[in-house]
Amino acid sequence: MIVGLRGKILYKEPSFVHIDVNGVVYEVFISLGSFSALGGDEVKLFTSHIIREDAQLLYGFLEISEKKLFERLIKINGVGPKVAMAICSTYTPAQFGVVINNKDINGVKKVPGIGPKNAGRILVELSGFDVELVASQNEPLNQAYNQASEALESLGFKKEKILKALSECSSNDTASLVKEALRLLKTI
Repeated sequence: MIVGLRGKILYKEPSFVHIDVNGVVYEVFISLGSFSALGGDEVKLFTSHIIREDAQLLYGFLEISEKKLFERLIKINGVGPKVAMAICSTYTPAQFGVVINNKDINGVKKVPGIGPKNAGRILVELSGFDVELVASQNEPLNQAYNQASEALESLGFKKEKILKALSECSSNDTASLVKEALRLLKTI
């Protein structure tokens, strides 16, 4: 399984890039966000390697959080790699976390290729995953957010309320995040 590539960009288009890795050229499908963030000749991508009966496909991501979102999406019945990549092209992982948290079915339907039935299924299947997505927007704080979220969950708060409270917090360490979130949770 190929989980990452580092190499020289030979050719790129909005939906894919050709990467030369020590003489072997790989075609890697990317999101529009990754395409716009590509700079220079060298690139390092996290990849998801999908093997089908008729093809082996690589999907590449500059951020690990985008890869996690993609891999979680393709596990949902009715959501394939193309639809998952359309979601990654429409929203950043943090933005999609907010869509999930707000149960915004219209926000999900804005993605090309997703109708009302699939939008509802995606929201149901991803409930609870939104905390991880929003926390991933700020990688250095990711561990503190996850620990604070787990602590608040163990106190009996619901994930939706925890996400809302943590998104309004400005602290950097776990203890301060929990204290600040507890103050906010009293008012929610």
